[in-house]
Amino acid sequence: MREDNKNLILAIALSLAVLLGWQYFFAAPEAERQRQAAQQQQSTQVNPAAPNPPPSPSQAGGASPTVPGTVPSTPAAPTIVSREAALANSKRVAIDTPAIAGSINLRGGRIDDVALKNYRETVDPKSANIVLLSPEGTQNPYYAEFGWLGGQAGSLPNAGTEWTADRDRLTPSTPVTLTWDNGQGLVFRRTISVDDKFMFTIKSTVENRGSTAAALQPYGLVSRHGKPTTLGYYVLHEGLIGVLGDSGLQEIKYDALDKETPVAGSNVSQKTWDGVQGGFLGITDKYWAATVIPDQAMTYQGAFTSQQSQAGRTYHAIMQGAAQTIQPGSTVESTQRFFAGAKEVATVDAYQSSLGIKNFDLMIDWGWFYFITKPLFKVLDFFYKLFGNFGIAILLVTVILKILFFPLANKSYASMAKMKAVQPEMVSIRERYADDKMKQQQALMELYRKEKINPVAGCWPVLIQIPVFFALYKVLFVTIEMRHAPFFGWIRDLAAPDPTSIFNLFGLIPYNPGAVPVLGPFLMLGVWPILMGITMWLQMKMNPEPPDPVQKQVFAWMPVIFTFMLGSFPAGLVIYWAWNNLLSVTQQAFIMKRNGVKIELWENLRKTFNRRSSPAQG
Repeated sequence: MREDNKNLILAIALSLAVLLGWQYFFAAPEAERQRQAAQQQQSTQVNPAAPNPPPSPSQAGGASPTVPGTVPSTPAAPTIVSREAALANSKRVAIDTPAIAGSINLRGGRIDDVALKNYRETVDPKSANIVLLSPEGTQNPYYAEFGWLGGQAGSLPNAGTEWTADRDRLTPSTPVTLTWDNGQGLVFRRTISVDDKFMFTIKSTVENRGSTAAALQPYGLVSRHGKPTTLGYYVLHEGLIGVLGDSGLQEIKYDALDKETPVAGSNVSQKTWDGVQGGFLGITDKYWAATVIPDQAMTYQGAFTSQQSQAGRTYHAIMQGAAQTIQPGSTVESTQRFFAGAKEVATVDAYQSSLGIKNFDLMIDWGWFYFITKPLFKVLDFFYKLFGNFGIAILLVTVILKILFFPLANKSYASMAKMKAVQPEMVSIRERYADDKMKQQQALMELYRKEKINPVAGCWPVLIQIPVFFALYKVLFVTIEMRHAPFFGWIRDLAAPDPTSIFNLFGLIPYNPGAVPVLGPFLMLGVWPILMGITMWLQMKMNPEPPDPVQKQVFAWMPVIFTFMLGSFPAGLVIYWAWNNLLSVTQQAFIMKRNGVKIELWENLRKTFNRRSSPAQG
């Protein structure tokens, strides 16, 4: 067997391995993770393995712990109650804005109850709102805490402190001030305000009415109890995130943080950054985030921690400022901000600009191709606002990309056209020097030089399309604007796979192929992936059939392989690829005709269908 034939067979085997591996290791596990996540959100039963909420710094026996919110050991897990019961167990100040609903717990002063008014669990408008933060005692506590370090036990507010509020409702126009007097000369006040989106401002003051000075450090943290169900994609970061001054963007997944070396004599694994100025830190999901934002002019220590206990894992993103001395009769102040909401691009960018938050836009996972991904989103968003449909925006952006790359594509396709024109002579050279590969290559290179052909020029359109394709994949996958964005007909969510399947005749048969173990996602082969496969097949038919039978089989199977592979991709991405293929066929036909090269499409189609009809005629 010829060496190039062996390589082609190997390529087919590797392609099939990629396809099956994708379904087995990514598509099927992701579907199972989503199923488990849905069950977890619906469950309100007692979970004895749920982690205990971390005590506040002042509960560490008088001395300030290395990490706020953590202690060397944690008691057994408490009884878990429903979210409604936990909210009813403490006095609260209601939060009511156009974007969020929730409450602040007056026991501990935590922001631990936030639901997003404009986002729901599914495309069904009657489905439940997204719940972002939940209080201590629920199945998955997730909250923000602010306070001071450095005093003796009992002298600082902690998780059990009962604060007094000056009003019972926090709105964008009515801030709330919490007050607590420790009875030892220090009066703590915390003024919390919120805008009409997702940003809280927390202004903490300490008034020293005593006779001795006190040195205190401000801190803020986001705490999440239990490891959440994640999608687990390599291209998506879910976990601890922050921009830590000059250290730049820091992204640490839950499992990676768990593996950090524990602090000596403790059950806390951590990564810390000292002398930080500017940025933010918190915890992010695919579409939602909760982050603490220090005063951008202050110097602080940042830390990501993972605490193991009998109850499970607890994760913290912590900001700890420098000590401030409060002389008798004086007051110190610390201002922080807290973001809790949807990672809307315009909203996040506006916060970065108006509040001067360093690289706040990196909270959205734009990826390595940031310089392509974000501008591409901006263009898509412009056309979406113009036409009101992200699907139409994708089609228009594809046309614009084709126009921008036309000069390079023109040269590439022109080179391919020249290659086709000299193909008979190339076949002759290969036959003439079939037993002498060196002379064969020399003769071919001489032919290329004589005809001014670049044999690799035809690869450029594909190479250019790869980063653009990946950037569009990132946009569709990570931006919340694409979530639940409809197209036309049965596509109600461009960020989700095509929900139809040829294996139940697109819904005519009452059978769910997606329920088949392991192969379920493989069998969810919808209309748009099939259309994409057809356009890819047509694109290949634009070129002469390879003389080698193995090459011919490879090209014949490639559209089938890609059709199944893209069946589990976001519908918006598949629509882009199908439309891009169709435009490429049109563009290639135009360039070939202008260069006087025969368009092989119709001849190849005639040969294909004649071969298939021949056995029946015989």
